[in-house]
Amino acid sequence: MTNFETDDDFARLATSVLDASLPHGEWTHEAHFALALWMLRHRPEGASPQDFRRIIMRLNDAHGTPNTDNSGYHHTITIASIEAARSCLSRHDGNEPLAHVLKSLVDGPCGRSGWILAYWSRDRLFSVAARRDWVEPDLQTLSFGD
Repeated sequence: MTNFETDDDFARLATSVLDASLPHGEWTHEAHFALALWMLRHRPEGASPQDFRRIIMRLNDAHGTPNTDNSGYHHTITIASIEAARSCLSRHDGNEPLAHVLKSLVDGPCGRSGWILAYWSRDRLFSVAARRDWVEPDLQTLSFGD
């Protein structure tokens, strides 16, 4: 069951992330994907990897979560998650409610928090290099069945 039932729910989430007012407890695995889907559909010009880096780091700062080499923002996970959201969005009609798209995404493999470890070994994924910048997967090519 998703906490995002209407497009207004997605817009409220996006607004509260963009202005860094989202409560820490609401910044969930599902909320990360909901933000990515909303940004990709409604603000594609602001959905670059660097935009997401800035947005998430600012929210982490507001939550008191340090953005360091072992805490906070993680670039490789962020980019992989954006690509998962982009792939899912591309398989749906552009007018389909985002709640349906999100449900499709979280009901699949990406709905499990450890989904990314099918592509990256733990050591590679949690390296300083992967936290700072994009690091290619070492277990299998990143693919979402497009």
